[in-house]
Amino acid sequence: MENKFFNNCRFVLWQCFIAAVIVVVLLIALYFWLGRQTQHGIEIEVPQITGLSIDEASILLKGNRLSLMVIDSTYSKKVPLGTIVDQSPVAQSTVKTGRTIYVVVNARQKKQVKVPSLTDISFRQAENMLLRQGLVLDSVEWEPSAYRDLVLDVRRHGESIEAGTMLTEGDSVVLVVGMGLGENKVKVPDLSGLTLTEARSLLLASHLIVGNAYLEEVEEESSDNTNDKEQVVYRQTPQAGNELQEGQSVNLWLTFDLERAATTDIESNEEDFF
Repeated sequence: MENKFFNNCRFVLWQCFIAAVIVVVLLIALYFWLGRQTQHGIEIEVPQITGLSIDEASILLKGNRLSLMVIDSTYSKKVPLGTIVDQSPVAQSTVKTGRTIYVVVNARQKKQVKVPSLTDISFRQAENMLLRQGLVLDSVEWEPSAYRDLVLDVRRHGESIEAGTMLTEGDSVVLVVGMGLGENKVKVPDLSGLTLTEARSLLLASHLIVGNAYLEEVEEESSDNTNDKEQVVYRQTPQAGNELQEGQSVNLWLTFDLERAATTDIESNEEDFF
């Protein structure tokens, strides 16, 4: 009886021992499997990728079993366009293989800025506005005008440009500035059918300036039909052919009606502006 009991106990203990060994083996195998899957204890140093292009950084990170993701872009004149300006994690920190490195990239193109409204303000004020907008004053052209130091026009590559024109930051423009009335008499050119920009350029070429410009009011329901059109001159005072002193002004009336501009006779002066 005692031998039977002893044999039963020994059998149970043996089974428990075998079960314990199996559990230990499984735990050891699980430990090494998890370590391999999570790269436990395997860390690498993050390389420096700021200053590199996206393509260059991607190749470098791939060689270190890391990946790259762009999370933001900015614009800076201090670093080359299209290069990485910030990274996370930072260089020389340690991470596990397979980690994603997040980067901020400098824009690939220079910033685009609007030309501010510069006409009919003082030269100094216009110069400061250009500087704040990131544009460069290339030179100043002086033209006769009733008002000294008043900006008459903004030009780029010899052509007038309007306020709101998009330029690349750092581009240069020329300001046409009034120098006071001249001593010579000039004939008023015919401005009918010209846009305001074209009329201003022609007047400046004749050493005259735009005075008052009366634009045609547009009704709300018809605004969709005129959005892509420019108003043109249908009347001017003084009329074409009259003589003015250099620097004096010509008043303009403009309309969207091209037929009206083509058929309306330029009326004679109704007021003495000078």
